[in-house]
Amino acid sequence: MVDHASREKVNQVVDIGKGERAERADGPGFELPLLLFGGFRTLIDRLHARLADEGHPDMRPAHGFAMQAIGSRGATASEIGRRLGVSKQAAGKTVDRLLALGYAQRADDPTDARRKLVHLTPHGYEALARSAVIFDELRAEWVATLGADRVRDIETSLRNVVPAETAFRLDATSWLGAP
Repeated sequence: MVDHASREKVNQVVDIGKGERAERADGPGFELPLLLFGGFRTLIDRLHARLADEGHPDMRPAHGFAMQAIGSRGATASEIGRRLGVSKQAAGKTVDRLLALGYAQRADDPTDARRKLVHLTPHGYEALARSAVIFDELRAEWVATLGADRVRDIETSLRNVVPAETAFRLDATSWLGAP
């Protein structure tokens, strides 16, 4: 229950979605994060539709985040979990799926025989390379729709308001309630 908000404001997102209009000319404040998330979702959904068409039908957004967390040097399940803001067990499940799909492989750590490192396979690197190309193409679509100056302004503005330490954090699950 929201006891510190007026009754009229509690369901503002739902009410606006039902056709009510905001009284402010520049839109209500809650729209900004929803529009930013909608833009993110649109890009990610289109990326994965293209990846599916190009030979990666089982790749999911979580896999891309995990592959980024593995990086070019490899990582342990614990390190992947920390980078993603999830438990070692959750990271291990994602790694198991990446292994099954051929995007990653496990190997002994040459510096510590007790540890297992996860490395990307050539198939994993190819998926990331395709993702980069597709993101460039999707950005070009935005440029075609909005104009190059507007897209650059959006990117510059976001760089100005997003703190550098959180600009490329992968641990979205930490603010969605996961442990």
